[in-house]
Amino acid sequence: MQLRPLAVCAIIFFTAGLAISSFAGFREFIPGLLEGGLITIQITLGGAVVAIVMALLGAMAKMYGIGPIRWIAVAYIEVFRGTSALVQLFWLFFVLPHFGIVLDPMTVAIVALGLNIGAYGAEVIRGAVNSVPRGQWEASVALNMPRALSLRRIILPQAFVAMIPPWGNLFIELLKATALVSLITISDLTFRAQQMNQITFRTVEIFTIVLIVYLALSVLITVGMRTLETFAARGIARGR
Repeated sequence: MQLRPLAVCAIIFFTAGLAISSFAGFREFIPGLLEGGLITIQITLGGAVVAIVMALLGAMAKMYGIGPIRWIAVAYIEVFRGTSALVQLFWLFFVLPHFGIVLDPMTVAIVALGLNIGAYGAEVIRGAVNSVPRGQWEASVALNMPRALSLRRIILPQAFVAMIPPWGNLFIELLKATALVSLITISDLTFRAQQMNQITFRTVEIFTIVLIVYLALSVLITVGMRTLETFAARGIARGR
C-alpha cells in the first residue's frame, strides 16, 4: 500500500469518527474515551522509546559484545520474545514488590511493553545490519575505520532503511498491546471503554468508537513510517 492511499484512509477514519461522534448516542462517550486515548498514546510513545533503545543495545551486544554481555543480550531477547506480554506486565507489577521494588502502573506499562517490543526489534536490527553487503564492511576496513565508526557512518545508515517497515509493524503491535495495561489499573482507552460499558451497557456505541480510534492511530503510525522510509531512502540515494 502506497503513502497516498494510506493518507486517504487516515482521513476517512478520522472523518468517520467525527461523524459518529456527532450522533447523540455516541457524543456522551467521547470525552472519557479521549482521555483514555491520550493515556494510550503516552504509553505507546514511551514504550517506543524504550523499545528502540533496548533493541539497539540488545542487537549490538548480541552481535559484537564480549562473552558475558552477549549472553545477557541473548537471554533478554529470548525471555521477552518467548513469554507473554501480559505475564511480563503482571510480573513487573505484582512480583517485583515482593523483592522490595515497587513501580507505579504507568512505569510498569511503558517498561514492560518497551522491553517486549525491544526484544523483537533487536532481531530486526540484527537482520538489517546483516543485510548490508559485505563489501561495505570490507571498504571500511580498507579505510582503517574502527568498527564503531564503521557502524555509525556506513552500516547503520544503510540498515536503517531496511529496518523501517518491520519497525512500523512493531509499533502497531505496541499500540495494540497497550490494551493489556487496563489489567494493571491504568485508565487507558480500553479501560475507559470497559468502565462505560459496565455502567451504560451501550456496547455498540462505545466499542465502535474504540475500534475507530485504534484503527486511526494504526494508520497514522503506518503513514509516519512510510514517510520516514521515503525520506531515508532519498537520503541514501543522495549519499551515493
